[in-house]
Amino acid sequence: MIPVMVPWLGQEEAEAAAEAVRSGWVAQGPRVERFERAFAQALGVRHAVAVSSCTAALHLCLVAAGVGEGDEVVVPSLSFIATANAVRYVGAVPVFADVDEESGNLTAGSVEPLLTARTRAVIVVDQGGVPVDLDGVRALCEPRGIAVVEDAACGAGSTYRGGPVGAGARLAAFSFHPRKVLTTGEGGMVTCDDGAVAARLRRLREHGMSVGAAERHASGSAVPESYGEVGFNYRMTDIQAAVGLVQLRKLPAMVARRRELAERYRELLKGLPGARLVGDPAHGTTNYQSCWLLLGRGHPMPRNGVLAHLAARGISARRGIMAAHLEPPYAGSERVPLPHTERLTGHSLTLPLFHSLTAEQQDRVVEALFETAGTVEGSGGGDA
Repeated sequence: MIPVMVPWLGQEEAEAAAEAVRSGWVAQGPRVERFERAFAQALGVRHAVAVSSCTAALHLCLVAAGVGEGDEVVVPSLSFIATANAVRYVGAVPVFADVDEESGNLTAGSVEPLLTARTRAVIVVDQGGVPVDLDGVRALCEPRGIAVVEDAACGAGSTYRGGPVGAGARLAAFSFHPRKVLTTGEGGMVTCDDGAVAARLRRLREHGMSVGAAERHASGSAVPESYGEVGFNYRMTDIQAAVGLVQLRKLPAMVARRRELAERYRELLKGLPGARLVGDPAHGTTNYQSCWLLLGRGHPMPRNGVLAHLAARGISARRGIMAAHLEPPYAGSERVPLPHTERLTGHSLTLPLFHSLTAEQQDRVVEALFETAGTVEGSGGGDA
């Protein structure tokens, strides 16, 4: 079976994790602090706060933005369900906006009609690693006092207007899940430039404690802590951070390899009828965290049939990005029509793409895709 994703982990990560275990300090500690500094430096931002997941990061971003009970937050339905769930965590209402069909991302144009007096925030997503056009949404929202949070869960290593994805956001959330390009097993990060916000985020991730455990240990004396507000247990471990430091050094090579493989797919799939492969938008470059293929009207087989055919050929692919509004927790909620969202979620699939993918494996994937079109590789045509 050709898997859809395999993390690029090796001996260096294993040794870093083992060293953390041998040190005796396995909870949030000095390695987490080093990982935060290194990640902030890589992005060119002032502060990075490590947490237990990107979902936790999104939750903390909304808390920091002052979003609460009864507020509205505009989000894309076309995203992993955690984007909408984080809004519910703070008692707010997710308002689903449609996306641009080419990129799969929100735009200022799709957000603007949904803004009301109750809108407190907008969460934009770099879907599948494709950078969202952040500047347009910020220009629309910030003069109205609406916070813009960037869900950069998939975005590590992508670029926006010549800089790293996430660098231009007041608050951005990253994921280090194994399906992401950079992984720590589980884990996440919040980035921001405001020191006071970063300090509060560090308290909130550790039960709201005024002095963290690592800080107390480093002081060498008994430092009494206080709890100024209700916090959470969203800490990252030093074992995870040790792996993250190695992964961060490998990130440029990982992204370069994924882009090389994606371009090879693009070349090999040129003759596949009615198919379009995701690519770079005009304002940035994607890390191809997900290499998704949209099947258009010129393709003779439904998406689920294509997935079944690939599975029968020993190839693990996945449906395209989910649509939260079609899932039970959000079914029946008031919303505008979402035609692009529903087309993308119903007619796209994610192809196998990982660092160690071989040319022979990639050729097998391509051959199986052409079989679904009833044609031979390199023939035919069509619009997605």
